[in-house]
Amino acid sequence: MLRIHFTPRDLARVTLSTKPAPLWEVLLSLHMLQHSDGRLVFDDWRRHVRAKVAPDQMRLLLELTPPRGYSPDFLTPADCPSDFDSALELALSTPRQQIRSELDLLSKYRPVSPWTRELAQGDRTAMRKLGHAIRTYHAAAIAPYWKSIGTHVTADQAHRGEALARHGVDRLLSSLHPRVRWVAPVLQVLGMHDRDLYLDGRGIELQPSAFCWQVPTKLRDPELKPILVYPIQHAPGILRQSSPDAGKPSDALSSLLGSTRASALEAAVEGCTTTELAKRCSISPAAASHQATVLREAGLITTRRDGASVRHEVTQLGIWLLSGYGSGGSRESA
Repeated sequence: MLRIHFTPRDLARVTLSTKPAPLWEVLLSLHMLQHSDGRLVFDDWRRHVRAKVAPDQMRLLLELTPPRGYSPDFLTPADCPSDFDSALELALSTPRQQIRSELDLLSKYRPVSPWTRELAQGDRTAMRKLGHAIRTYHAAAIAPYWKSIGTHVTADQAHRGEALARHGVDRLLSSLHPRVRWVAPVLQVLGMHDRDLYLDGRGIELQPSAFCWQVPTKLRDPELKPILVYPIQHAPGILRQSSPDAGKPSDALSSLLGSTRASALEAAVEGCTTTELAKRCSISPAAASHQATVLREAGLITTRRDGASVRHEVTQLGIWLLSGYGSGGSRESA
């Protein structure tokens, strides 16, 4: 069991990421490829990826990412940008000494190959191969699903942000995940290696993830920025491929709800006031209030008072509806 020790200063510095982290999704999706858990959620995605990614590219990445044990921290840098290209450049610019040290540790879980040996030695060709393999994999396995992943991660953040705003950090930490227990001032994470992590005033970032499965995870090096990656609620439809019109509600969803109401439901994923809802849907505040009322009465959004205004947020039923109708895209079976 991992025990994360908080000081009063740490409790004031708990942050909740509002977006998915591209390199964490790359890493954790590679783990999911190597076992068969979560078939209802991931099997269509697995078939698609295995058909799209060349075996030689896949082999390079799997050598670095055993499904159990340890994966090098440099693959998911701390303080990582939210866009893929910038995040990858940061990973590829990791100091050689850190890469060498982490690959030495990896050798306890994966046999050393000629390529990982060259990578540990700082060989530029080996590093270019790594960058190309990650880009190729991301283009096939992550990018087509990014809209859907973002929708679910943003909705998770909105719900947890509401818990934080209304009930405080105790409620947020105690409801984070079934395998996470908050016994103040220690956050216990069941299923992780037995060790203690002392935050010492640095705080911690909570990062929701679509590909994190069953047990939260973190960077191994305790000296790096503390981050805890935890699974969002998984359901069939969480991974939907986006169409070229990914910014618009799908035709099927618009046919079911009407285009304005479908847009209003998608706007509520990030949470919004009635005024913001009106702007996003290009309608009057009165019309936005009416659309919110209809969606709320159908159980698709909730509305709560936030100071002088009200705030609309999507419910889990609303997320399932968006998933079932593609959330701006159409499902494509491999």
